Amino acid sequence: MAANLTPQYMEAEKRLKTAKTPQERLEILQEMMALMPKHKATEKLQAQVKGKISKLKEEIAHAPTSVKHGVSYLVPKQGAGQVVVLGPPNTGKSMLIKALTGADPEVGDYPFTTRHPAPYMMKFENVRVQLVDLPPITPEIMESWQVEIAKVADAILLVVDLADAEAAAVLEALIAKLKDKRVEFMRDDDVAPDDFAGPPPFRKRTFLVANKCDLDPGGENLETLKLFFESHFTVLPVSATGGDGLEDLRKRIFAYLDVIRVYSKVPGKKPEHDSPFVLKRGTTIHDMARAVHKDFAEKLNYARLWRGTEYTGQMVPREFALEDGDVCELHL
Repeated sequence: MAANLTPQYMEAEKRLKTAKTPQERLEILQEMMALMPKHKATEKLQAQVKGKISKLKEEIAHAPTSVKHGVSYLVPKQGAGQVVVLGPPNTGKSMLIKALTGADPEVGDYPFTTRHPAPYMMKFENVRVQLVDLPPITPEIMESWQVEIAKVADAILLVVDLADAEAAAVLEALIAKLKDKRVEFMRDDDVAPDDFAGPPPFRKRTFLVANKCDLDPGGENLETLKLFFESHFTVLPVSATGGDGLEDLRKRIFAYLDVIRVYSKVPGKKPEHDSPFVLKRGTTIHDMARAVHKDFAEKLNYARLWRGTEYTGQMVPREFALEDGDVCELHL
């Protein structure tokens, strides 16, 4: 039986011969594993590549500390919140980020175009949200640093390919693997349990973004996804190339961050609507004063609030809870 290796696989194999570092060889071998057809004729080749991957991981893990410091995968949070974009190969994650942010990440029609975490800023009204594009993950190919980045994110976009009839099965295996690593996905309205036999999991607010909805015109694959996962996720069909569903996705991403925008106002002047304070929902007047300056929180006497027609400059106490769109005037 012929192996029928793809041209992309053969190209990756050529690059492997000229790779200079263990990390580079590891990434290329992982790419080859994803590109390799999975059938009986490639079973021996799969085993060989898996063996090389395992050996390289061990070599990298035991490398001197000075070598390990060459690449940092830490992505400092910026903007109103950090949202990690996860998904199997060729789901269109990079194209989705390009459509949402206007940035120009490398986009290719082959797996593992993205090799390192790449942050981009998505504009939503008058704030920006950080989207972090990660290399594709599969149940077999999942780096520990990818899992750690997901654990500290404020929310997750889990992207699947609606043109793939096997998307539901692939997603189910991926969710199970991440659960083993203590990363669990939840809807916005889920209530996290507080009784755990061991260390608690990292439960992350997650959208299931069903990309390439234009390639599922009958909606059969979308219905399959909803049948299996709608009780666990909000399923959003979008098209990164056609633009379908992207505006709704932007709004929902911001809502999932559970933050509010509050505008400061100097007495006698108009509020600064172009530069809101982005604060966690439930923030009080006193908390906002601390966000402006630590001395303000200590010296705060009272505040005046504007909120639609409900509040039009009335005095409010320090413990008053703020809402999105409030205008606040602090008096020391």
